Amino acid sequence: MTKNFSIDTIKRFYSIKSDKIYSLPIVILMPHSRCNCRCVMCDIWKGNSNVKQLEEADIKKLLDSLRKLNTKEVVMSGGEALMHPNFFRLCEIIKSRKIKITLLSTGLLLKKYASEILAKTDEVIVSLDGSREVHDKIRNIPNAYDKLKQGVQELKRLNPKFKVTARSVIQKENFEDVPNIVESAREIGLDQISFLTADVATDAFNRPELWGEEKVSEIKLSSEELEKFKEVIETLILTHSADFQNRFIAESPERVRRFYKYYAAFQGLNQFPTVRCNAPWVSAVIESDGNVRPCFFHEVIGDVRNSNLEEIINSDKSVSFRKNLDVRTNEICKKCVCSLNLSPFTKL
Repeated sequence: MTKNFSIDTIKRFYSIKSDKIYSLPIVILMPHSRCNCRCVMCDIWKGNSNVKQLEEADIKKLLDSLRKLNTKEVVMSGGEALMHPNFFRLCEIIKSRKIKITLLSTGLLLKKYASEILAKTDEVIVSLDGSREVHDKIRNIPNAYDKLKQGVQELKRLNPKFKVTARSVIQKENFEDVPNIVESAREIGLDQISFLTADVATDAFNRPELWGEEKVSEIKLSSEELEKFKEVIETLILTHSADFQNRFIAESPERVRRFYKYYAAFQGLNQFPTVRCNAPWVSAVIESDGNVRPCFFHEVIGDVRNSNLEEIINSDKSVSFRKNLDVRTNEICKKCVCSLNLSPFTKL
């Protein structure tokens, strides 16, 4: 029987096959450069004195490209997007095209803006780095855990069906706390928890230059810690089998085991886990200064303040980048911590 594929599915298929983008289902926006946390594994907060932000005019200019590229979802990232003085106006502009909005947030401002978040966005993904004391230590903010909890619970009080999930970056200061992170996610009232490892190999997240070995060693796991981490993972898989089965933990057990292999690769114990990713073919990142990247980690390919998004992602430079990119061998891709592999047939 012949399958009836949508026009957008066909365009997404040809985007991947031809290296020219006919459909861009996901766009990540960083509307504001500041952050209200001071996380040990991120340097975004170090630029708080040099504020950059996208304006209404920038978002309105994007609309035509988003329409032509049939963008289905805009992810509001940061820094902390809620710190933008006109954040919800930006959401209104995007929603006028019936595009889904996902908000990534530290959680500190959720309670303050709960009503607006429910009205102007479609789901929230918060950062959860540990149980109370561990989370507060990593975030370097007093009562960060309690503020996050209060914010999530306010969203759920106002709309129990509103989706609120969490991501947790596993690194030196919280790898032993992983089972407690799962229980904390349940206590807070989250719908799901997912995990990823820390990026220590690129200049992403406001790093003017690559971290030195001393800083990297503050985040990655030592050989001794790796042995403990392996035990933590296997214990988690054994004791939380139901959470894996019902997808309260987003990753599969095998995916979680890859986290050990990622950090073990830095110690020369194995190769980095094989990455499957098509992010540059299905998404783009627009930073708070207008710069466009094919993903969080690769170099800038244009500026939406000087050109439109459609022209940028289909410039000779961008097409050549995708044509010559082999994610299996590229040094940045090999160490990627948050790859995206979106099928043309995936509904958003």
